[in-house]
Amino acid sequence: MKLNSFFRKSQNKDFKRNITEFIDFRIFIITGLLIGIGLLSIYSATYDSGTSVFFYKQLTFVAIGFVVLVLIIFIPEKWIKNYSLAFYIFSIALLIGVLFIGKTVSGTRGWFQFGGMSFQPSELAKITSLLLVSQLLSQKGTDIHNLRDVLKVITIFAIPIILIILQPDMGSASVLIFLLLALLFWVGFDLSLLYFIVFIPFIIILSLIGFEYFIIAWIFFTITFLFFKKGIMRSLTLITFVFVIGYFSHNILTFLPRNTQDRIETFINPKKDPLNKGYNVMQSILAVGSGGLYGKGYLKGSQTQLRYIPEQRTDFIFCVPTEEFGFIGGSIVILLFAFFFWQTLKIASGTEDIFYSILAFGIGSVFLYHSIINIGMVVRLVPVMGIPLPFMSYGGTALLINMMMVGLIMNAYRSRKEKVGF
Repeated sequence: MKLNSFFRKSQNKDFKRNITEFIDFRIFIITGLLIGIGLLSIYSATYDSGTSVFFYKQLTFVAIGFVVLVLIIFIPEKWIKNYSLAFYIFSIALLIGVLFIGKTVSGTRGWFQFGGMSFQPSELAKITSLLLVSQLLSQKGTDIHNLRDVLKVITIFAIPIILIILQPDMGSASVLIFLLLALLFWVGFDLSLLYFIVFIPFIIILSLIGFEYFIIAWIFFTITFLFFKKGIMRSLTLITFVFVIGYFSHNILTFLPRNTQDRIETFINPKKDPLNKGYNVMQSILAVGSGGLYGKGYLKGSQTQLRYIPEQRTDFIFCVPTEEFGFIGGSIVILLFAFFFWQTLKIASGTEDIFYSILAFGIGSVFLYHSIINIGMVVRLVPVMGIPLPFMSYGGTALLINMMMVGLIMNAYRSRKEKVGF
């Protein structure tokens, strides 16, 4: 349905009475709550430290983001599909350009600097890659079990992944890798292969922790993989490959960028260098634990107000609600993200439009991965990867892209309502 046609319908009295049916207010409210908690946390993290400018910048991006969100809700599906390739090419061009003229932050050349503002192309690549793959997989004749079509999907993701690794930014690259695997799962790709791929990073990490953990993990993989019943030769090949990967994990680690190696080593043993590489993790754990059940009160968190946690307004923003509002505050944030993903899953499974189904599930997967990894690295369940917490971490680019993705989810909801009638 064209945009002008949509607004012509608004002259109809019945349409006016039911226009709210086009808006998924559950997604809208959850998004607003997470942004609100994020703003309070950023304000607290920058309170009385001469850096309150970050709070006001984020507030500006929130206002812009909501305008963008509302506009995207009513963009026709045809427009989104037709321009997906152009958006993808544009994002690839930006990823190439940032390697040459980008600003370097913490060893990563991944930002364009415009005066006092910056833009991170890797954030845009997430949504453009998702749009193009959704458009490809929704075309008639596309078969995910066809090698040619699978290679097309992999190539679309491989190009930005390689360019982002060259920055190097392993955190953003991991988001795209997870998104690729999530989409393959959603469209019915071979589950045994996906399980094999997903298990590799776990076997590597556990092998680095200790040989006994490696053996236990490998035995677990061997037993569980046999349930797929994919044939003796194939099973033995993949089981043997996992064993080799785990056994030589220390050698594999040397091929990763130095900062990635440091983060993995810090995750395994943060006390090895508590005043340098392990400092952030140890302080974040202390902040989360010190909050107790109810917290210390807003603007009263000692770890937050005394600036013990570097980068708290970005990667470690989750420490603020957990320290100041305790276990209850942290649980509320986690539940909001869980509800958000559940709602996107309902939209993805409830629509008969393949494009929107893939798109909604992909967006939900991105938010799920970001929230799990960010919260996990704060409490030392995963290595620090520089992945922000959606809607809450400071960052204009990430926030605007997140708002765009929410707009696309609500666009899918609106499209479904129009097609089934109201």
